[in-house]
Amino acid sequence: MKTVVLIPCYNESKTIEKVVCDFKKALPHADIYVYDNNSTDNTDIIAKEAGAIVRYEYKQGKGNVVRSMFREIKADCYIMVDGDDTYPAEPAKEFEKLIINGEADMVIGDRLSSTYFQENDRPFHNTGNRVVRKFINLFFKSELNDIMTGMRAFSYNFVKSFPIQSKEFEIETEMSVFALINNFKIKEIPVEYRDRIEGSESKLNTYRDGYKVIMMIAALIRDERPLLFFSSISVLLLIIAGAYFFPILFKYFSTGQVLKIPTLIMIATVVIIAVIIFFAGVILHVLKKQNRDNLEHHLILLNEINNEE
Repeated sequence: MKTVVLIPCYNESKTIEKVVCDFKKALPHADIYVYDNNSTDNTDIIAKEAGAIVRYEYKQGKGNVVRSMFREIKADCYIMVDGDDTYPAEPAKEFEKLIINGEADMVIGDRLSSTYFQENDRPFHNTGNRVVRKFINLFFKSELNDIMTGMRAFSYNFVKSFPIQSKEFEIETEMSVFALINNFKIKEIPVEYRDRIEGSESKLNTYRDGYKVIMMIAALIRDERPLLFFSSISVLLLIIAGAYFFPILFKYFSTGQVLKIPTLIMIATVVIIAVIIFFAGVILHVLKKQNRDNLEHHLILLNEINNEE
């Protein structure tokens, strides 16, 4: 059984040596990969000297880095962690055990049930984590505690089945939703979170990245729950149409006259659009179900290949 530790990095020279050494100590049998994402502070050199295997991704953004890591590396257990030394290495043993034993396809390092809100001094980040968690749990009928954590473990089947769309920090949200939608086994383990050391700067932008995460959630609901998404739009349009139609109808009952003909034409148009949108959602729902069936066949094929090897 092969375990790898994957560390995406961009300008983490202050902390990368400690992160590599900590994980080498916690998992001495694991290969440690540092994927450098155009760092300008010698992060790659420091990582090599610490004993990591260094590779490069030249498309900027964490999502692009994760895509390359998942495509290029084959293992039985993948442990991914940020290179900023905000997560301890010791829980990695338990992460590995859950993946190797087949108890989970994705293990989530749950910061929010631990020390995150005490250590993190950026209030908008705290609020953002809570809001995203509530949205995901509401729309995807889950009870996850931490949606956007930077420490996770994955099985081979998850990694080789995950079609990454994100380019930047919204990748964590996409991972969580993909696992929920496709019925992968998920485990959460509380992990201690510590804020960055002095001199180590976060690459997150509260407003820009928050906006991207919100857009990602909306896109995921559209793509993964198309019937819900398009039905909601249809219902909204029908409510608007009804708000204009019923006064005209009541006026007709009281006077016998049909008034506001142009408004009635617009109402009819809106109703037709609502019906079309609804049936578009039905068609996309059927296609999504077929995609899930194809994924199941893909996973069966992956298992057969692994057994043969």
